[in-house]
Amino acid sequence: MSRRKLLPSLAGLAAMLVFPAFAAPTATAAPIPAPEPVSTVSAYAGSPQEAANNKAFYDAVMKSARAKQAKSGNALAAVTVRYRNNAPTFSTQIARSTQIWNSSVTNVRLVQSTSGYDFYYTEGNDPRGSYASTNGHGRGYIFLDYRQAQVYDPTRITSHETGHVLGLPDHYSGPCSELMSGGGPGPSCTNAYPNSNERSRVNRLWANGFAPTSTGVFQTVR
Repeated sequence: MSRRKLLPSLAGLAAMLVFPAFAAPTATAAPIPAPEPVSTVSAYAGSPQEAANNKAFYDAVMKSARAKQAKSGNALAAVTVRYRNNAPTFSTQIARSTQIWNSSVTNVRLVQSTSGYDFYYTEGNDPRGSYASTNGHGRGYIFLDYRQAQVYDPTRITSHETGHVLGLPDHYSGPCSELMSGGGPGPSCTNAYPNSNERSRVNRLWANGFAPTSTGVFQTVR
């Protein structure tokens, strides 16, 4: 699963980082002349550049979420990451993905909001499939593809893409039990839960949020 579309207010910004995340296995090359492609699902296989862009999205969302939390002055055990649902077709899957992640990790919490959000979900058709994207300025979005969701489990797709927001990279060669293996294990895989290694990695990345010092200044708790 992974790739692009911006908020209307940011439509004029040209510089965007885009990175695919949930992809189908690459089809075997046909003899020349090659037939027209028949799959509408992304066949992305991964590259160092996409991995770098993935991290950029996570860094931007974390920076935005932590800045909001520090400004609020609240001493919370977890960093709150706010999202907006602009993908009504996938509302059930988004709610389920949120529940899965909030029950799986402790140092970051996903909360739906209509304002002050750090990223948003949107939907449509794209030959690249589902993906996550950021404009590089603290705002990003997750695109959920209709056709891909007809082939792969839509809750797994949504949970996988949300994993990018929380800092996890793609690992298509992994087993079905690994959420970030995305479409690698094939359409029969419906697991939407991160495994123990993925849960631990997210908790380490988000490092217990903020707590006030004796002077009232906020610091990161490790």
